[in-house]
Amino acid sequence: MTTPQHLTPSDLGTKSYWDTAYSRELSNFSTNAEDEGTIWFSDAGAEERMLEFLENLSDEGVLNKADEEIPQEGSNTTATRFLDLGTGNGHLLFALREDEWRGAMCGVDYSEQSVKLAEQIRENKGEEYADIEFAQWDILSQDPGQWLGDGFDVVLDKGTFDAICLSQETDEQGRRICEAYREKVEPLVKKGGRVLITSCNWTEEELRGWFEGDGSGLKFEDKVKYPSFTFGGKTGSSVVTLCFRKRG
Repeated sequence: MTTPQHLTPSDLGTKSYWDTAYSRELSNFSTNAEDEGTIWFSDAGAEERMLEFLENLSDEGVLNKADEEIPQEGSNTTATRFLDLGTGNGHLLFALREDEWRGAMCGVDYSEQSVKLAEQIRENKGEEYADIEFAQWDILSQDPGQWLGDGFDVVLDKGTFDAICLSQETDEQGRRICEAYREKVEPLVKKGGRVLITSCNWTEEELRGWFEGDGSGLKFEDKVKYPSFTFGGKTGSSVVTLCFRKRG
């Protein structure tokens, strides 16, 4: 499977853009606690569809919303652990807890202002959110912290890969930094675990090209259904959410 062509760089691929954006949202939240900031891809209902997809995996016994007191035969009895890459205001993790997912959750972001915002929103919520962890971390340049533990059952990405693909930065090998993303994500996922990624910049085929390329330990498993449109004889949707499973 071939790697897609790169996107044209833009300000959305710079840390300064996101620091400024989250500083503004942090200021807004400090004056109005009901203003928790932007929910990305809300027009497409992406977050709701991701939650529904995960709920279906729970119904099938693939994921566990809470520790099982009476385990089902052959099932993993521990509650699903979630990592949210580029967590922003933490909204996706808060929504998971609202849907009664009780496992450990961690949100990471390279913007310090993002982490401060997510922590302040968490403190404004009830006790059931208090154990959700947030950490400032750059996936492309730093080693994981203690929050990694033995890895996560589900790693979430809602627009983070999109933003990284808009960066013009290159790594030590001279590659655009987005080319290193998949190999940085894989060690965060337990064997048999899943990566659920949502994008508005890539088609299903292109996204699979990025994550199922040469040497990948990830394999496409399923996709989230969105309303489709037809243009120029081709059918597609403005947002794509794919689920990859780590070989194990």
